[in-house]
Amino acid sequence: MITFCLSCARRTKSALLLASLLAISGAFAAPTDDVYSLGPDSLPHEGVPRGKVIGPLTLASQVFTNTTRHYWIYVPAQYDPKKPAALMIFQDGQAFVSLTGEYRIPNVFDNLIYRREMPVTIGVFINPGHLPNQQESSPTNWGDSINNRGLEYNELNDNYARLIVNELLPILAKDYNLSPNPDDRAMAGASSGAICAFTVAWQRPDQFHKVISTIGSFTDIRGGHVYPDLIRQSERKPIRIFLQDGLNDNRGRGRNGSDYNPKRDWHAQNLKMADALTAKGYEVNYCWGIGTHSNKQGGAIMPDMLRWLWRDYPRPDDPKDDRNRKLFVPEG
Repeated sequence: MITFCLSCARRTKSALLLASLLAISGAFAAPTDDVYSLGPDSLPHEGVPRGKVIGPLTLASQVFTNTTRHYWIYVPAQYDPKKPAALMIFQDGQAFVSLTGEYRIPNVFDNLIYRREMPVTIGVFINPGHLPNQQESSPTNWGDSINNRGLEYNELNDNYARLIVNELLPILAKDYNLSPNPDDRAMAGASSGAICAFTVAWQRPDQFHKVISTIGSFTDIRGGHVYPDLIRQSERKPIRIFLQDGLNDNRGRGRNGSDYNPKRDWHAQNLKMADALTAKGYEVNYCWGIGTHSNKQGGAIMPDMLRWLWRDYPRPDDPKDDRNRKLFVPEG
């Protein structure tokens, strides 16, 4: 239903007609994010072995003093404790582990591992930390205004990398056989979680070689806009990265729409990241959609991003041996 405010009564007849036409066209035009929908790879399917999600668990930190954060662990049905598994860590864990959100990673992992389109991978979904008087991140508030998210995710130092490597990984290693090979380890995140994921790999390429970034905040929140120049000036690191963003992401305009700050233009900064990584010879892939600062496109294409990221994991192809061409069902 189309409605107008009472003040419109003083408008001319032509102005009312124009307003009516604009309102009608807006009512039937889909938002640019809504053109992206989850596909079958993100949904559960009968006959596909389902992994187990454990959590929420709680991780305390000495790096970020007096903070705790929730995390969840996904264990694929095909996991064999006798064989080292790959590892992938998602920042803003609550958003990626959810089976009703935009990413639904447990479903995606179930389907891709079953079809041998990615390796057997332990997934870890970790939230930003919070002080005792602050709140845990949630689907309605990812944490920038209620906890430690901005500090942990947007700074370019090695603090968060130390939390992951020195505090989280030893806990995981107690219960799971994880591959020590950085080629078998990936970081991922959205928005500030994306620049955070890249920073961990940038700071610790001895631990993580793979990154997925959706709507990455490579902007001047806490100095992240320098990454394109830093990449060009530094020796190339063994990082493989997939970048996703939308042309209608935050474009660095002030509230009145007139002021423009290129350092706060999310899409321009993602373009600069792709250019710098390409020029420096990194393994980089990217996809620019029409969306806003939304997770819709990132969720829709996540299965393909994962296929690309893990495209060369060891999988012998012997025409006389079809064991690696069968669906990946649990043994026993």
